[in-house]
Amino acid sequence: MGVTGYDPRLRPAQPATPAPDAFVVHRAEVADGLALAYVREGVGGYPLLLVHGYPETKRIWWRNIEPLVAAGYEVIVPDLRGHGDSDLSPDDTYDLVTYSRDLHALVHDVLGHERVGVVGGDVGGVVAVDMANRFEGFVEGLCFFDTVPPMLIDEFVAAGIDIGSITAIGDGPTGDYRRRQGAEPDVLAAELSTPALRRAWVASMYGPRLWASPGTFSDADIDFMTEPWAEEARLRAGWAVYQLAHGRQPAEWPILDREVEVPTLLFYGADDHVVGPDFLHCCEVAFPNRVGPLVLAGAGHFLQWERADVFNPTVAVFFAGLAAAPGAREGAGR
Repeated sequence: MGVTGYDPRLRPAQPATPAPDAFVVHRAEVADGLALAYVREGVGGYPLLLVHGYPETKRIWWRNIEPLVAAGYEVIVPDLRGHGDSDLSPDDTYDLVTYSRDLHALVHDVLGHERVGVVGGDVGGVVAVDMANRFEGFVEGLCFFDTVPPMLIDEFVAAGIDIGSITAIGDGPTGDYRRRQGAEPDVLAAELSTPALRRAWVASMYGPRLWASPGTFSDADIDFMTEPWAEEARLRAGWAVYQLAHGRQPAEWPILDREVEVPTLLFYGADDHVVGPDFLHCCEVAFPNRVGPLVLAGAGHFLQWERADVFNPTVAVFFAGLAAAPGAREGAGR
């Protein structure tokens, strides 16, 4: 059983996963000839940007796109630069603010939305917070889960939170991947010398490294998720954010040192072994205008996939309130 005592064998069946080619993949230039690949469904609805993390691509949202479109949203699902079907960076520029600027360019400049709701976990959640803080008025609301919370050190200490115990920035029970990807990527890349080995490295995060709740990813699901990581350059692109803690210099530092004022829906996957339950306390401090944190039993780090049955309707209801606010739709598109 998971940490809540929830029996995953009794977990309800999840929404069917659409076929790998179920959605049209578009491409758009966002920076100096670099193009992002993205899915865009439900054009005309309130815009929702779904931002993946690592070791994910846009495929992690495959169970969420159609239900959110059916609920009235325009759902925009990109691959971050270097990930999935997006272009690799020609100058090896991969960092949180670069991702944030890429996505702002896609949604605002290319697709023409003045305002947007943003949903993100893992790296995508951190990028979403930077977007909310960096581009005033652009992000109307967030859904944020299972990632590094904004680092309000003084406020955390005042609330009695032990900074040294925050698992999202520590090693955790299976956290050697952080050290290896961050401090010794060349050694690790040499060990993962074939497409099969590279995919196996990523597959472990959906399986024995305990990121997910037991039984939530079938062999076919894992095959679907790992296929984009067979190429060394793309795997290295995914590792770049881990190297920021080991001397890699970002183009800019993200804005993560303040409370997030926009309305925020918070989730936490109870079986996540990457981000510990200290996430709950940190978020209660960092997000004053919040719903939650809502703890999802039978879900771990990839909760949008693992408990799509709960995630989809909750996200739909939360952002419906923002979409209905006076002026929201008038300002969403241009």
